[in-house]
Amino acid sequence: MTPAALKRYLAALPGATREIKWGVDQVYCVGGKMFAVLYEDKQGVANVSFKVDEHRFLELTDRDGVSPAPYLARAKWVQLKGLKHLPAAELKLLLARAHQIIAAKLPKKVREALQ
Repeated sequence: MTPAALKRYLAALPGATREIKWGVDQVYCVGGKMFAVLYEDKQGVANVSFKVDEHRFLELTDRDGVSPAPYLARAKWVQLKGLKHLPAAELKLLLARAHQIIAAKLPKKVREALQ
């Protein structure tokens, strides 16, 4: 998956918004809460961090190219170093799930507005 395709996919999730934080990171939120963070270096290599289910955290971090996300690992976030470590279909499923996990914790009125 290319960084451009990843950006289009994240932006298309229901209620997703994008903002730049910390000067360089593209943060994708739902209801004002982060569910994914994309960073592209000057060479065009992209890293993406996202929320995962607690029971998937250890499984995913045992895979090549996937590590606990800096500063967010205790909240069960992982970081994918380069987009080629996971097939595009699997990455999309994981990102959609990250969106669902965060959206499920939003207040009822906000969740209803997303639908």
